[in-house]
Amino acid sequence: MNAVGIDVSKGKSQVVIMRPFGEIVLPPFEIKHTITDINTLIKCINSIDGESRIVMEHTGRYYEILAHQLSDAGLFVSAINPKLIKDFDNDSLRKVKSDKADAFKIARYALDKWNNLKQYNAMDELRNQLKTMNRQFGFYMKHKTAMKNNLIGILDQTYPGVNTYFDSPARSDGSQKWVDFASTYWHVDCIRKMSQSAFIDHYQNWCKRKKYNFSQLKAKEIYGKAKELVPVLPKDDITKLIIKQAIEQLNIASATVESLRALMNETASKLPEYPVVMAMKGVGPSLGPQLMAEIGDVTRFTHKGAITAFAGVDPGINESGTYSQKSVPTSKRGSADLRKTLFQIMDVLIKTMPQDDHVYQFLDKKRAEGKPYYVYMTAGANKFLRIYYGRVKEYLSSLPE
Repeated sequence: MNAVGIDVSKGKSQVVIMRPFGEIVLPPFEIKHTITDINTLIKCINSIDGESRIVMEHTGRYYEILAHQLSDAGLFVSAINPKLIKDFDNDSLRKVKSDKADAFKIARYALDKWNNLKQYNAMDELRNQLKTMNRQFGFYMKHKTAMKNNLIGILDQTYPGVNTYFDSPARSDGSQKWVDFASTYWHVDCIRKMSQSAFIDHYQNWCKRKKYNFSQLKAKEIYGKAKELVPVLPKDDITKLIIKQAIEQLNIASATVESLRALMNETASKLPEYPVVMAMKGVGPSLGPQLMAEIGDVTRFTHKGAITAFAGVDPGINESGTYSQKSVPTSKRGSADLRKTLFQIMDVLIKTMPQDDHVYQFLDKKRAEGKPYYVYMTAGANKFLRIYYGRVKEYLSSLPE
């Protein structure tokens, strides 16, 4: 048994190799994340007698280079949640934090958990890609929201309330009817300087050109409102340029979001649990891939409580002697991104109200009992995760090896 503990950092890592009872095969040494140093490490590990297992923390993106290269070389590699390493073997009052000390701690963890280590594989790479895409998706969603609010703020000075005229969902390319409308009719004077019949004809041609549904009643409503609105900014080239730039930036962000959404769904469909997850109520082609991206490989969780703890929706416990607190806040120590996705799924369930769904029935019961919003939403997320764990793990265990 040769435990190779690697403390990964940006561009370099600290490596130590140990055997049971504290025997040090190779003292700590540093390698850079270059082909030469990685190949030297591979040769070094292969030259040692006995089975070797490599353990590292999956911290950020830094570990992926080593995990990929060492795994491709036929070595056993396991990437561990940093929280598990941090909480392991804390039996000293003296706090030591260095790369060498961390490498020793990881190696001791490898020896202690030898039989439970899960090997890094190609499917892990696919899950990492999906998780990276989800992070990008979240970033561009925030950017899109900022661009949308910016555009509305400008339009309130030229065409107040134009963003409320249409509630059509975004198209597959990210375009929205109200944004396209504002691009053409960016100022109230673009409408009210025409006669009503002239505007109706112009709007009808616009709908035909942009492939939107036309309603004469809606056209009359728009024209009537435009007559009553009071703009702040003048209808000139400077104002037009400002609005056109804001619309262009919003359209770019929207197109990126929809492109990532489609790519995430395509990538998630390659994962074995995809059909089971997509069959769950409240989950669709957008939230399903996000959920799989944040949970990752469900088989790494030993029991249902582990996955709820990972999400930070596990109920807390505060007991001492005869005292027992009845209502304890959840830990919130897990993934904030996963909790956000779970809350979005709960929101979908509340809006769609699937009467045959156990999670919705549970949510509805808690709401009827008068529980606060965060209490019943967190409780619903906990129940959903437990069902997710049971269904996905059962399905994966039924697949052929």
